Amino acid sequence: MIRKSIENSVLFPGLFPVPSRRRLAAALGGVFAAATMAALAGCTPSGSDGTATGGGASPSAVATSGGSGSGSGKKLRLAFVTNNASDFWTIARKGTEKAAKELPNVEIDFQLPSEGTAADQKRVVDDLLSKGVDGMAISPVDPANQTQLLNDVAKQVLLVTQDSDAPKSDRACYIGTDNVAAGRQAGGLIKEALPQGGKIMLFVGKKDAQNAAERIEGIREALKGSSVEILDIRTDDTDRVKAKSNVADTLVQYPDIAALVGIWSYNGPAIVNAVKESNKAGKVKIVCFDEEDETIAGIKSGAIFATVVQQPFEFGYESIKNMAAYLNGDKSVFPADKKKIVPTQAITQKEIAAFEKKLNELRGRTAGA
Repeated sequence: MIRKSIENSVLFPGLFPVPSRRRLAAALGGVFAAATMAALAGCTPSGSDGTATGGGASPSAVATSGGSGSGSGKKLRLAFVTNNASDFWTIARKGTEKAAKELPNVEIDFQLPSEGTAADQKRVVDDLLSKGVDGMAISPVDPANQTQLLNDVAKQVLLVTQDSDAPKSDRACYIGTDNVAAGRQAGGLIKEALPQGGKIMLFVGKKDAQNAAERIEGIREALKGSSVEILDIRTDDTDRVKAKSNVADTLVQYPDIAALVGIWSYNGPAIVNAVKESNKAGKVKIVCFDEEDETIAGIKSGAIFATVVQQPFEFGYESIKNMAAYLNGDKSVFPADKKKIVPTQAITQKEIAAFEKKLNELRGRTAGA
């Protein structure tokens, strides 16, 4: 612009006067300032999606911006640890994946301890800590005896419990089912299945796991004063073969058994298969928890009276979203009582079609897959 002005003043004197030194200095200064700003802008660090991460972004930007990618730019490593390798956790994984898509500065490490034991879970936890995770959402296998482990974890990273709580630990929050309420719901279904009452047996992996103990407590509360009698609780240490044999043994030992109740997700399929093999399908009522494929099929066929389903997708989604928000400065995501309850639902033949459709959508399956 300045050069053009000078050229015009030479070619057309009088029409285009030569710019003064003051005007020339001001114009050149403006050009220099603009070039400097452009250079500085080119040096701003970018996030994984190419958006600028410097310049005073708020601490909670990652948690609230969704897929925009704004935030501090620090990559958060968040772990999700289950208590076994059940199909139940496939849906929870989908929830963590959805959260990860909305939070580009978050990396998820999803772990399924194959043995389903406290020792195996500790090995997984120790490995995650050695990798340097920032937060961990865990379903404790044996909360009462894992308090020290959980407290040690809480001293190093943000700790959240999900599915199974450890209220005596230093966890920041519990995200999952009100298991006492879920137990009451199951108890109501048992009474509905046995209007005349009868003897029942309960089956679970570990009865001292927090979620199992609370569900059993809820069932007992719901059955109090009824003509339904709980004979015993049989445990299997998350061994599916043992889970099935426990049912078979019960059918032999108590030929007048009226109903069988599965407390953990795989117990439903174990019960229905043992009942079929004993040629007692339709003669013994079955009430269980969760939505494994064989459980859904059992309800559709009438072999299973009902199941109480949780929302594992929400366990995964809410755990990751809330941990990310908390670590980025939003402490309000965890309520004062340190619990975020995800409601349950009772599913019978009447509700199964609509529920299965929704379930297939969550799992990314087509109908009938």
